[in-house]
Amino acid sequence: QVQLVESGGGLVQAGGSLRLSCAASGGTFRSLAMGWFRQAPGKEREFVSAHSWSGSTYYADSVKGRFTISRDNAQNTLYLQMNNLKPEDTAVYYCVADRLLSSVRTMKSDYWGQGTQVTVSS
Repeated sequence: QVQLVESGGGLVQAGGSLRLSCAASGGTFRSLAMGWFRQAPGKEREFVSAHSWSGSTYYADSVKGRFTISRDNAQNTLYLQMNNLKPEDTAVYYCVADRLLSSVRTMKSDYWGQGTQVTVSS
């Protein structure tokens, strides 16, 4: 059983930056595909970014060029560097993990964190 704990959320002004972290335990981190989803109030959950175990990265068009996903296999930690934040990035951000990259990219991951709130003020 994999446990995921997110941190790093908070309140930031538009144009600012935040770095989210996701600490994983209970599994073989380096063999897992990892990713981030977000859910804004009143909206459906949406894919943000994914990182395969082999190093491939994927981004939603809405964050491409502003967000960077990375992982540290030695620290069992996934990161999401978010730059040039916009009010529409306001949401709860969830870390996810699965053996299959396809499951991560389609919100069918076996493992989810509890979420961390990101609020971007205009």
